Amino acid sequence: MTADETIAGTLRRAVGTRGRRVLLLVTVGVGVLAALALMAGLPPAERTVATFGEPVHSFISVPLPFVGVLIASDLRRTAGARVLPTLAGATLIAVAVGLVGDAIVLAASAASGSTAPEPWANVGRIAVAGVLVQVLAQLVGTGLGLLFARPVWGCPATIVLPLGAYALLTPLGTTRDWLTPYGAMRHVLGGAGWPRWAIAALLWGVVLNAAGVVVSRRRAGRARPGERHGVPAFGAALGDRPDRPGEDLPIDGARW
Repeated sequence: MTADETIAGTLRRAVGTRGRRVLLLVTVGVGVLAALALMAGLPPAERTVATFGEPVHSFISVPLPFVGVLIASDLRRTAGARVLPTLAGATLIAVAVGLVGDAIVLAASAASGSTAPEPWANVGRIAVAGVLVQVLAQLVGTGLGLLFARPVWGCPATIVLPLGAYALLTPLGTTRDWLTPYGAMRHVLGGAGWPRWAIAALLWGVVLNAAGVVVSRRRAGRARPGERHGVPAFGAALGDRPDRPGEDLPIDGARW
């Protein structure tokens, strides 16, 4: 899939293949399944917006970065592609998915038959936090999509690297929650983590994407001049086929 370097083009690319549409449906679907599991497993006295919010948004944030990886990886097919429109489009997708997650949380809370004394406490804060969680998750995806040459590496890295960092930084105690997406997510959904989210977003959103831009441009610069036309500059050395009008490029054997 050739990169359309506009925000609208990024949104179109996010749903431009069957695989990507399925991925977005799966992203929402895991949130629905998490809510249903909580409704079945939690006693009525514990069914609140807060108890639904963290698990639902946590599950949604696992596959969502795959979308970011894929749309960022599209840029390697166009030499000198602009990154900011893709990042802006990816952020809008994350906001939309976060709002869908909020709707799932609200629907589950309303249908749960809760007997908790304040089932709707802090609903506005949790809704905003849910959107922020998805924005950070998506930016991790775009950063790794730029950093790695292939989505087949970038997608699993969105799980392995953040959780690996969370585990490795355990000896640092609460400092870990300032430095990792998962730690920041838990605190921002819990109501005390706005500064933690900001620091994690700086590290895993801004710095990671900046590093990805540098690496991807160096990779493009190493491509032979003859490979810059007709074959994606970033992927030429890896055997990608030339773009063909109306046809999606395969990514590691699958059309995504």
